[in-house]
Amino acid sequence: MTHALIVIDVQNDFCPGGALAVAGGDEVVAPINAMMGDFDAVILTQDWHPAGHSSFASSHPGKAPFEMIDMPYGPQVLWPDHCVQGTDGAAFHPGLRTDADLIIRKGFRSAIDSYSAFFENDRETPTGLKGYLDTRGLSKVTLVGLATDFCVHYSAVDAAQLGLDVIVRLDACRGIDMDGSMAAAEQAMRTAGVVLA
Repeated sequence: MTHALIVIDVQNDFCPGGALAVAGGDEVVAPINAMMGDFDAVILTQDWHPAGHSSFASSHPGKAPFEMIDMPYGPQVLWPDHCVQGTDGAAFHPGLRTDADLIIRKGFRSAIDSYSAFFENDRETPTGLKGYLDTRGLSKVTLVGLATDFCVHYSAVDAAQLGLDVIVRLDACRGIDMDGSMAAAEQAMRTAGVVLA
């Protein structure tokens, strides 16, 4: 069984000082760098939004960040503008090793958000990551990165539902914890068969 490390969204906008900072987000960089050599492949994901993305509160007059709206694909949290293509905020944290086998960019379709490394938020449009893993013969994945309760959580559940053997290293993740979202995410991951280590 070959084993891939999937590093979720360790980008400036999710680290302290960023537009959508996760508390302690930069604390994951050193442990992630240290573990990269232990895997058969390293894959990085990168939130990569066009300006004016539909998930940005600024795209909805009268709406504030963290309000919920209904989109054609379901409920959507409205976020502060973040990880806009080509900006410093969208760049990987400067301390993160980026000598990866693959970089998957997600959230680049302006009308739909993407938390998971595997699917857009319509739960149907694939990112291509599963095909890459299959082609490489990678059937086990360990997930690390930001944020535990959103992109890590959705990626882990999707990976498990796609038949992969999935571990989430909580020591190398940090979460937002919006209205109990951390506890809910951990429960959802366990229910899906994800090992929380």
